[in-house]
Order: sequence, then C-alpha cells, then structure tokens
Amino acid sequence: MSNDALTRSSLPLILLRPFFHRGMECMGMVFKKNTVLEIIAKSLPGARWTHEQNCWYLPCHRAAYEAAKKAFEGQAQLDTDELKQYLEQRKTLVAPTQEKLSGATAKLMLEFPLEMANLQAYAQFKDLLILKGYSPNTIRNYCTEFHLLLRLLGKEPVSKLTKPQVLSYLLWLLEKQGCSETKIHTTVNAIKFYFEKVLERATEFYDLPRPKKPYQLPSILAESEVVDMISKMPNLKHKCILMTGYAGGLRVSEIVGLKITDIDSKRMMIHIRGAKGKKDRMVPLSQVLLITLLEYHLAYQPKVYLFENPNGGPYSARSTQQIIQDAKQAAGIQKKGSIHMLRHSYATHLMEAGTDLRYIQELLGHNSIRTTMRYTHVSIKSLGNIQSPLDRLKWE
Repeated sequence: MSNDALTRSSLPLILLRPFFHRGMECMGMVFKKNTVLEIIAKSLPGARWTHEQNCWYLPCHRAAYEAAKKAFEGQAQLDTDELKQYLEQRKTLVAPTQEKLSGATAKLMLEFPLEMANLQAYAQFKDLLILKGYSPNTIRNYCTEFHLLLRLLGKEPVSKLTKPQVLSYLLWLLEKQGCSETKIHTTVNAIKFYFEKVLERATEFYDLPRPKKPYQLPSILAESEVVDMISKMPNLKHKCILMTGYAGGLRVSEIVGLKITDIDSKRMMIHIRGAKGKKDRMVPLSQVLLITLLEYHLAYQPKVYLFENPNGGPYSARSTQQIIQDAKQAAGIQKKGSIHMLRHSYATHLMEAGTDLRYIQELLGHNSIRTTMRYTHVSIKSLGNIQSPLDRLKWE
C-alpha cells in the first residue's frame, strides 16, 4: 500500500447524503464529531445546519460538491456512494428541463431507488418512446405507470416478468388499489410497449386483457352558461382563454400552444399545429373573438405565444384549468368538468345548430366519425322534441 493510500485510509470519513429539505434537494455532510471538519463544513458557501438530519448541508449541485471536495481535501475522505446513486436515478427519471423537483418525486428516488437493471430498462423504455415520436403527454403517462411497476418490483428485473405475473399485477391495481379502467388501459399499453417494442417479445404480451371502460357522456354547458362564465371573468387574458377554447373547440394543449402567427385575421382562421396525433387543422376564427383578442394584444403585448406566462413562455395547462374552475364558481355553475367541457359544448352546440357531423369531425380533428357521434347522445335538438309519455296522459 502506498503512502498516499495509507494517508487516505487514516482520514475521517464524511458521508455525502442526499435529502429533500425546505423544498430543495440537499447534500448533507455527515461525520463523527470533529471540530476541524465542523469548521470547514460551516465555512462553505451556502452551508446550513439541519436538526432534522443532524448535519451541515449544501444545495445538491455540482458547484457545491466541487467546493466541498476542495475544502476537505487532505482532511477527510468523501463517501459519495449514496449521492451517486441518487444522481443516477435523477438523471434517468427526471427530465433535463425540470430543474426543481417536488418533494414527492425526490422522496420516491431516495426511499425507493430502482435497481440498476430496472433503471436501465426505464431509460431504454423512455428513449424508444421519444424515438418513435410519441406525444409528450403519452410519454409522461406511460413512464409514470412503468415507473410504478419498477418500484414495486424491488430487486427483481422487469425483463424476467412472466405473463401470469403481469396479469396478477393488473388485477391488483384494479381490485386492491381501486385504479380506474382508464389507468389500467394506460398501464397495459405501457407494459405492452416495453415487452413488445423494447424487448421485441410481441408474441407473448399481445393479448393482455383490458377492463371495459364505462360509457360516460361529457358535461355540456348551456349557451347561457357559456355567456355567464365569460362575461363574469374580470381578467381580460382569462376571458380570452375561455373564448378561444370555446370558439374553436380546442384542447387545453392546443390553447396554450397557440402562437400569435396562428391567428390568421385575413382568412379568419385559426391554425392549430401539431395537435393530438401530430395533426394540423384549421378552424374558423370568430369575429367576436378577434375583436377581444385585439384588445387583449394591446393590453398584454405577447411576444411569441398568444397566451404567455410572466417569463415569456406559454401559459401553463394547470393555470388554464384553474381559470375555468374560477369561471364556473363566479357564474354559479355546479357542473363538473375541466376546460375540455368547452370543447364538448362547442361540438354539441354546432350539432344543435344543424352543422353536418362530418364538418364537426374535421373541426375537432377526430380520426373516426364514431368519436364525434357521441355528441348526438347529448344534443337536445332531437331528444328535446320527444314528448315524455307522462305528458300524453289524460289527467282528470
């Protein structure tokens, strides 16, 4: 053993332990009582003490680690195994653009780290979804369900799962966890994608059973309710968001993805780009909406996106969803539903006004006319003209 190795082995040990504290990813410096090390630790830029973890800690990022490594050089050995494991999980499971994590996400990675084989499986799974051009929503949903399965497997590699084990897992989700049929369908799709596309074992998992989804009619607003919601919104941007969603029958992702250049006032059309299924489509631009948008543009002066957040990027889908909840409350509307109910109402109101079903299909961007036909079940145009047999009875 060299002199340097002997020197290192005699140095006190500092464990660099990742944890989540006060909304921040932290790197704890855990060591036995040592005055010299304590002086060095608390002198580091940004160092703080936590009674909960009983240690000094730094923000968990490269600059802080390099500063600690340099400060403790020759004074202590750094044990980085736990930190490396956490960072490996983070690199694979968290999107590069997501700088700040939630406590729930950090807790999962700290308390339920994936085994290396399953971590690699997750990386292969996600990479292939991206390469095949799946939508961000689909990638997020598939990865969420696949990640849940991997966490439950513990040390067992996912590639070793048998079909009976997969069926048992699906039954557990349905019966014990009370998961919805929609969630089970997403889980089946994710599992099938891994075994059939990543591992290329198509003959084994092609016929996984799926629970029957309940047939639910969408929530529809009356035309007067749409007027009430929009007219009672004091915020001009929020009012424009609601009007745009209803005037074009747009999905929430389509509303927040609109750019200023997508509003064609010459041809009176709205160009919706890269919608569900990566399809572009055009919908008519309402004259009433255009007038309100011009007023909004003068007041807010968006640069790129039609509806921008304070930092200049697109308005978030979550904030957009909150707008309609506030609008329903202001209008005293008790019907349940997200901003998607504006799209449902748009389609139903077009149908009630006599618009041909094929045109409505094109306006909504549906691949199949069967999807559009469900609005015939909620339209009052025909159903409203049917007289109840109770009303035909002759009463004395």
